[in-house]
Amino acid sequence: MTAADVPAILRHRRAWAGLASALARHPGQVKDAIALLPKLSSFEVEQVVRDWDPDRFTRTEADAPVPPVPQELFDAVLEACLTLLAAFLLHPEPEEGWEAVSDFSKDWSLDLSSHSGGWAMLARCPDRWSELAAHPTLGPAVQHLLLDQAETQAFEDARLRVAGTDPDSEEPPADPAPALSEELLLACLPALCLLELAELPNPQVTARKTLHHIANRVHNNPRLKTLATGQLHAATDALVTHGWLLSPPEKQDGDYNFDSRVLRLAEDLALLSANPDHLAGACAQLACPEQPAVIFSAPSRALIRIIDNVDPDHHRPARLLERHNEHRRVQALAVLAANPHTPHAAVALGGLHPAELAWIIERAGGPDWLLDAAVAVPVDEDEDDGVVRLVSDDALDKHPDPAAVLQSWLDSPATGDILSRSEIHRAVVNSRHHTLEHLLQIPADKILSRSEPEIAVKILLDRCGRSTDRWAALAAAMTFEHDEEKISFGDLLDSLDSAPAGTQKS
Repeated sequence: MTAADVPAILRHRRAWAGLASALARHPGQVKDAIALLPKLSSFEVEQVVRDWDPDRFTRTEADAPVPPVPQELFDAVLEACLTLLAAFLLHPEPEEGWEAVSDFSKDWSLDLSSHSGGWAMLARCPDRWSELAAHPTLGPAVQHLLLDQAETQAFEDARLRVAGTDPDSEEPPADPAPALSEELLLACLPALCLLELAELPNPQVTARKTLHHIANRVHNNPRLKTLATGQLHAATDALVTHGWLLSPPEKQDGDYNFDSRVLRLAEDLALLSANPDHLAGACAQLACPEQPAVIFSAPSRALIRIIDNVDPDHHRPARLLERHNEHRRVQALAVLAANPHTPHAAVALGGLHPAELAWIIERAGGPDWLLDAAVAVPVDEDEDDGVVRLVSDDALDKHPDPAAVLQSWLDSPATGDILSRSEIHRAVVNSRHHTLEHLLQIPADKILSRSEPEIAVKILLDRCGRSTDRWAALAAAMTFEHDEEKISFGDLLDSLDSAPAGTQKS
């Protein structure tokens, strides 16, 4: 195939990356290959270099080495990939269908990861990063990519080297040398705070997302806290003000990310802010997420032996709090407390769950004043450690009123959490001490979908008898759509009472 064949090919199908690569593998046709780049879709441009060797998966040492990518082609692909991101940063605009997206999710403007081709090309030429970061038109795109990707890629490369040396090793790689020199980090500071996105619509979402994006960059490049202290503080204050980020949050139906947004904002401000008022506001917002539901289910005897050998304190409240990742609220509060600009009085501990206080004392590793404050929180003599302990039937046998214990599980505030609620319901249904009164309070789908149907069958036979109308009403009621509010087994049985009990048909 030669360049003369290209017009005929393009009359029958669109250009693709492999066509450009095939042309450029022959001397004298590199310019023709470069001319095809504008005809490729955005995600295909980088593939011209990535798929340069079509036999890369089958090539052996005996085969002739693949010729190198012509420098002219490499430069053209690099420029094309970076130009796409540079143009996006100059004119960020909503994507098609953006208006239909929920207000909670309108963060299209920050999805720089969709421009992965630019980073893939930059990763192949680290010796040119300084030159490219100073480029008059492509420089901002390069700076954004370096801040977002360079250190993450360095860590991943170190992990792969460890895996290649010792595939059975579970040790994390040692911290690699920084991918970006201090000089290069300073060159990237103009892009650090994403000024291109400052005037986007829906600021309550975009400002929050921008703040988190900046926090991720500081996590990846901790030296930025020293090199750009004033810039970070000023950008953080501006984003909090512009996005009204500390206004009282309101949880709406279907907003399943509410708690995560509150926690993430607190963690980001703890890292980036030096404004006492903003830090105090973040502390106040941490009272909005619901208290954790701390459940302890005794594991099997075999698992107890394993756990006791690894962590003899696995049953302690602070450890139980971490089991469902329920320590994030108190963890965010501890991180805020560690910021020297956070007012001590703003770190309110009185409303925390007892297990959260225990976590501060045992696991937080925060400042001494926070530990002292947690120890000093007054505790009522009658108050327990806040853990709902789902004990075995053997333990319930020794209790004077096992049914009352089961009822206390169902009445526990822990049933407000979906994972804990399911665990409690499963424990009650599985217990030989449960009564009909217990079962009536449990969601109908939990009772009817059990693998052992004997529990529900006798109850349904007694209630429906030989009434075909009641059986038909039961069949109609058993939809249990995943997004519907779950009715209890008792409500399901009560709904059958409207059907005649004595109707019989052969």
